[in-house]
Amino acid sequence: MTGRELPVTVPGKPPLAGTLTLPGTAGPAPAVLLAPGSGPLDRDSDHRRMRFGVTRDLAHALDAAGLASLRYDKRGVGGSPGDWRRAGFTDNADDLLRALDTLAARPEVDGSRIVLAGHSEGALLATMAAGTAGARVAGVVLLAGSATPGDALLRWQARQIAPTLPAPVRGLLRLLRTDLERKVAANHERIRATTGDVARIGGVRLNARWHREFLAYDPRGDLARIPVPVLAVTGGKDLQVPAADLDTIAATVAGPATTLRPPDLTHTLRRQPGPASLRAYRRELRQPVDRAVLDAVTSWCRAVTGLVPAA
Repeated sequence: MTGRELPVTVPGKPPLAGTLTLPGTAGPAPAVLLAPGSGPLDRDSDHRRMRFGVTRDLAHALDAAGLASLRYDKRGVGGSPGDWRRAGFTDNADDLLRALDTLAARPEVDGSRIVLAGHSEGALLATMAAGTAGARVAGVVLLAGSATPGDALLRWQARQIAPTLPAPVRGLLRLLRTDLERKVAANHERIRATTGDVARIGGVRLNARWHREFLAYDPRGDLARIPVPVLAVTGGKDLQVPAADLDTIAATVAGPATTLRPPDLTHTLRRQPGPASLRAYRRELRQPVDRAVLDAVTSWCRAVTGLVPAA
């Protein structure tokens, strides 16, 4: 850290607790609004069972590059009140827009030079928000961002993940004649039939409203409405987002697009040797976010906000 961090509250219902990171430079600084991934993640992108640290590592890298940033706890997580299981996908996008207004109003920040950056679900929220508020941001960074409709994306994930499961689990699925993708699709129909915020599907209590909205969301419509520059980064070993979606993003956004596909990068934004596997996540997360990814994001943000490129 070269600058300082201040506690910030994003007003609204519910208020969101966050951290404003300010670089040690004079005058209003360009800034990046950081959106975390799906589930109950705090401002650092940490889950109580897994510490992803994506937005924390990004904030610190941006600070060193002379950029301010704002990151926040999702509803019902950390210092933010509420219940994350009752928040819809569109609620999360609205929260990001509230945070954008809060960041733009800070006197330490140049409100005309703000970039939206999100990871995983956060990338989709940034897509939705930029499709609505594109004229109010200088650029958009999509880290492991999808250009595939939600229901198709979750079926794709099942196809990728099934072969990476432990051998005993794969054997049990064969014994029970269970097709993972078909099981996922069947659960989608059960979710679509729900009407409340929370439901129990397959014995698991989940955020039914979020899932209904996510299943129905096609990011390509919002991508086509983004008029500002876009940086999209997806790893070649991402099992949760197709790296091929980078081509769709580049062909769809209205503004100029830069895409990066690091071959060994996974959804955690870390490198993984050998075959791609979710089982390696815990080992990967002992390391910080990949340095090349951080450098690519900070350099691009410096350029799109008009700062002199870092030496």
